[in-house]
Amino acid sequence: MGVHGVKAVFFDLDNTLVDTAAAGRRAIEEVPPLASCPSQVINALQSKHHYGEEEARVICDKVQAKLLKECHDPAKMCLTDLRISHWEEAIQETIGGEANRDLAAECYFLWKTTRLQHLILPEDTRDMLTELRKGLRLLLLTNGDRQTQREKIEACACQPYFDAIVVGGEQKEEKPAPSIFHYCCDLLGVQPAECVMVGDSLDTDIQGGLNAGLKATVWLNKAMTTPVDTTPVPHYIISSVLDLPAVLQKMEHKINAKLGTDHMASNNE
Repeated sequence: MGVHGVKAVFFDLDNTLVDTAAAGRRAIEEVPPLASCPSQVINALQSKHHYGEEEARVICDKVQAKLLKECHDPAKMCLTDLRISHWEEAIQETIGGEANRDLAAECYFLWKTTRLQHLILPEDTRDMLTELRKGLRLLLLTNGDRQTQREKIEACACQPYFDAIVVGGEQKEEKPAPSIFHYCCDLLGVQPAECVMVGDSLDTDIQGGLNAGLKATVWLNKAMTTPVDTTPVPHYIISSVLDLPAVLQKMEHKINAKLGTDHMASNNE
């Protein structure tokens, strides 16, 4: 699929192509393949460390809340240390007593391993990327810690579907800085005005695409409950990444209509 004037599409990873949030929840809630089984973390807290089931679940709930509010500054602390601290704090808040860093680290690595097992690039998404790549260059652009993001990329096996992969933690600046978008353009040999950015974050994906002067930004809003004062304003809004081909077709129609209007105007001069 090709679109006049569009040569490349940039995709965000987390909660755009793969449901990272759901994988994190499932890592706490269950062990594959039985949804009724307690998670490895809860099981370890109960059987190995003799916590009650309710205490174990409260600890996990507290960690989930901390992850949702997480603000990571790689200059101050590596992501692994930060997330071990989440578990350490959650255990102390629930149980009391002295901090237990070793137990917190054990819980974190159990959670992380299980989450990676749940990170899947869905088959219909793979099919869409394969079809898009027949006429467009595709690039994966993700913010975050280098090791963490590379582990996710390997876990969901998405490398074959992209012409290039750029991790923000490996660059001088991350989204929404224009520099990382322009770096992506240089990698693919395209101009910003020939690129489309697709992502779930208004602050990083959409604002970044606008800052960099990309042709269009596509906001993945799964809830489709858009505040009246949404800022920044994306060019297009979709509820599923699978809706992207329809958006590209819409762009094609608009471009063709404009070309037709311009041609008519030229003939009338």
